[in-house]
Amino acid sequence: MITNKKYLVGVFDNEHTLVDAFEKALASGVVIEEVYTPYPIHEILTGMKNKTRITYAAFFFGLFGAVTLLSGMYYAAVIDWPLHFGGKPFNTFPSFIVVTIVATILTITLLTLFTFSVRSKIYPGKKADIIDIRATDDKFIILLDQDKMGMEKPEVTRLFQTNGASEVYEKESN
Repeated sequence: MITNKKYLVGVFDNEHTLVDAFEKALASGVVIEEVYTPYPIHEILTGMKNKTRITYAAFFFGLFGAVTLLSGMYYAAVIDWPLHFGGKPFNTFPSFIVVTIVATILTITLLTLFTFSVRSKIYPGKKADIIDIRATDDKFIILLDQDKMGMEKPEVTRLFQTNGASEVYEKESN
């Protein structure tokens, strides 16, 4: 069963009024669902307190890729198909380094992209749920879920308008 969520959207014209309203809303106990901006704002990123663990995943993807690649090359060059030429040792480890580095970077990139896409529920053909199209141009958006705001709607609307919101409106979304 798909339920429509009701959002309260605050639209701001510049970064400074957005940051002021964001900090005052957090201090008042308002639960902010998301903030959309045309570019990253450090105060918003730290204030949202959403930490990502994708760097840990990328590290383990790299470790897995490097170990798998080195093991595969060692198996192919030393165990399965050893070649005797010029008195060289079977395990010519230095020749594996460049290939391992390049293939590890490829492994990290592809697996991290796949992990991010699955985690973000991004897939081909998915219809984008755009809250306010102006957020990609020149507006700054604060999005609040009306069921989890932490304050009544008139109080939040007044808080946003007194702190520089150019408009505050409701929006329904799936």
